[in-house]
Amino acid sequence: MNYIDTIIDRITMYRLLLYYLLGLLAAALVFSAVGFISFSPYSIVISASVFILACFGLEYVFSKIYGMPSNWESAILTGLILSLIITPPASLKDATFMLAASGLAISSKYILKIRGKHIFNPAAIAVVLTALGPQESASWWVGNIYLVPFVIVGGVLLVRKIRRGKMASVFILAAMSSTLFFAALLQKNLGVTLQAALLHSSLFFLAFVMLTEPATSPTRRTRRYIYAAIVGILFAPDLHVGSVYTTPEIALVIGNITAFLMTPAVKTKIQFLRSRMYGSRTQDVEFIPEQKFNYKPGQYIEMTLPHAHADQRGLRRYFTLASSPTEENVRVGVRYYENGSTFKGALQNMTSETLASVGQLGGDFVMPEDTSKKLVFIAGGIGITPFRSMAKYLSDTGERRDVDLLYGERSVDDIVYSEVFEEAREKVGFRAHYILDQPARENYRNVINGRIDGSLIKAQIPDFQERAFYISGPQPMVQSMKKMLRGMGVADHDIKVDYFSGYA
Repeated sequence: MNYIDTIIDRITMYRLLLYYLLGLLAAALVFSAVGFISFSPYSIVISASVFILACFGLEYVFSKIYGMPSNWESAILTGLILSLIITPPASLKDATFMLAASGLAISSKYILKIRGKHIFNPAAIAVVLTALGPQESASWWVGNIYLVPFVIVGGVLLVRKIRRGKMASVFILAAMSSTLFFAALLQKNLGVTLQAALLHSSLFFLAFVMLTEPATSPTRRTRRYIYAAIVGILFAPDLHVGSVYTTPEIALVIGNITAFLMTPAVKTKIQFLRSRMYGSRTQDVEFIPEQKFNYKPGQYIEMTLPHAHADQRGLRRYFTLASSPTEENVRVGVRYYENGSTFKGALQNMTSETLASVGQLGGDFVMPEDTSKKLVFIAGGIGITPFRSMAKYLSDTGERRDVDLLYGERSVDDIVYSEVFEEAREKVGFRAHYILDQPARENYRNVINGRIDGSLIKAQIPDFQERAFYISGPQPMVQSMKKMLRGMGVADHDIKVDYFSGYA
């Protein structure tokens, strides 16, 4: 799994989803060609082409109307999803329905929103509205016995990438329990019901692709599980109110409303203000938000940065905020590597005219409410960003916590945000220790040569067993630290990790 994680961590979530959906279409074409799927390969290709082109074109039009950056990547994904849940066309009437669904899906992102945040999964709300209007509905033909293995394998990789496997599992368990419960009430054959749910339904595609969509699901862990359980319960095909039966898309749309009520709304443009390089690899980038938004130190945002000739890693990235809620502007830290993405190239070449947008806010990597709890922050490389946010917040508010920071870097020149940590040392007693691979220059304060390991932790923090540990950095480093702390007797509930999505 470490090898697989290394591969998928170098691909953005949206690009992995793109490859996954294209793979499902390719598999469908093969099974169609040999007669295992009733639609012709020609109709599948026509369907996907119409949906993609329609969504792409409409996304461009609406972005111009509303003055927002065009997100062609999102439009293509929406088109692919629609092509997998709506039956390929058999007549001109079907083609009209396809265009209507595309229009409703894209327009929902711009029109059906509150405080700048769109509420519904675009594909789900589109097929709900077409069922109410033209009375055409989704068939979810991707829930096909021949495609199920591909849906599951690719879906597991996708949710592993975004760390939402438990969320998908909660949904599947709730959906199966609800389905079997109502089937038992109606005295149906439970074996047949189980087989239909697992091999001939939308269960897995909904769980892996649409339920976990970050933009319309909660950003905090416990709320995600509640949301997944609600959608799962409503998934049961025998559940109905009067003559109206639930469908996968209705279940998801109701869940989206619940998620919206549980999630802070953030959707704003941000304008580049200034940047600063630390050493040769790390950049601090500061933006002016069009609308100031509330967040907790340690939370993340999703940034969309349109740029020409984008590579396969796409237009969107997740960044843990390096800024504090006490600051007017928002800032992120970026680490550059060889063969970097066009996204990071665009970050390096921004001007005062550059506009990006922020579409999500969330994360559970926040300090405990109990201010008396002793803490240890462990950072590797660019994983220092959430701790800059926390240290600045403590300095600005005067809130005193017992905190030790262990910050690992290669050399003194690579150290980022030391001025913030030293300010926090003076104001609130924040203790920063810089752990370096290379010998430090003479008289550089609080530097230790070596690496962060059990011996160093015991030497610097003798009361470590009384503390909660926060770990942020590249995934291999995070997992290694977590394993080491467990071996030292630190309980799992006293270890929190910040997911670092890779080097793209």
